[in-house]
Amino acid sequence: MSMTDPVADFLTRIRNGISSKKPFVGVPSSKLKVEIAKILKEEGYILNFKVTEDGPQGTLQVDLKYGSDGRPAIDGIQRASRPGRRSYLGHEDIKPVLAGLGIAILTTSRGLMTDKTARREGVGGEILCRVW
Repeated sequence: MSMTDPVADFLTRIRNGISSKKPFVGVPSSKLKVEIAKILKEEGYILNFKVTEDGPQGTLQVDLKYGSDGRPAIDGIQRASRPGRRSYLGHEDIKPVLAGLGIAILTTSRGLMTDKTARREGVGGEILCRVW
């Protein structure tokens, strides 16, 4: 299996982990994935994350979050921009996800941020994924 899109792989592992009710998922670590995990935690979609240094890359462990009723905090997580088809938006074109119930994570000239932050700060960028 060729790993051409590590972010899509990361999102898929989270999606699969949730559908099989796993307490956590592990993925090869990268700065970008750690930044995405940081935003998911700040926005309340995951419990926590940690990077374990094993091997050259290290592993990013993401602790998935479920409600008391067992429902996952993440209903959907979707890759927006792909290596083959990048999706860039100016700040005025960034639309709220599910009328503001979800978030989009963008990579901007000021680093990774949510769609709300990007609109507030007036920066556009590449939409990596949407979470709801």
